[in-house]
Amino acid sequence: MEIFFHICCAPCALYPYYRLKEEGFEPTGYFYNPNIHPYQEYRKRLDTVKEFAGRAGLEIVYRDGYDLDQYLLRVAGKGAERCEHCYRMRLDAAAAAAKERGFRSFTTSLLYSKFQKHDAIAGVGREMAEMHGIEFYYEDFRRGWREGIVESKAMGLYRQQYCGCIYSERDRYRKTTDPA
Repeated sequence: MEIFFHICCAPCALYPYYRLKEEGFEPTGYFYNPNIHPYQEYRKRLDTVKEFAGRAGLEIVYRDGYDLDQYLLRVAGKGAERCEHCYRMRLDAAAAAAKERGFRSFTTSLLYSKFQKHDAIAGVGREMAEMHGIEFYYEDFRRGWREGIVESKAMGLYRQQYCGCIYSERDRYRKTTDPA
């Protein structure tokens, strides 16, 4: 059974990818993440996804362009709600691409991270699936958190220290540099 698999980054894709394979799915990856900042970080993550895909034999659809302006227009001034707007932008694109390519279902590696807003991701995924007339495959991939970390380190994959957006970069590094 085929499934369209939105990938936020390679380390977060490992466990979900192998779980999907165990469940009998044949995933096709999809990389669209205009939230990643700065551009050099975006390139590192894109290159690492390509490296993982080559090793795993995973076909990936790459959405061309770095839609940073569109992303910023959606999230600027949204405060704590910005993450949901980010999920919506990426999962809307994934669901539309899945439908366009004839897939009946899609999922996302965002469901792997214990640092993401899991319930919001699941809700947005279901909403986008309904909007595009396909199914959203839900699984709580967080249970494989430790396994994914160990595997990504063993593979020598680039491992980022924040979700990717300018806000998470600020929050991550402000914690370690502010004297407060």
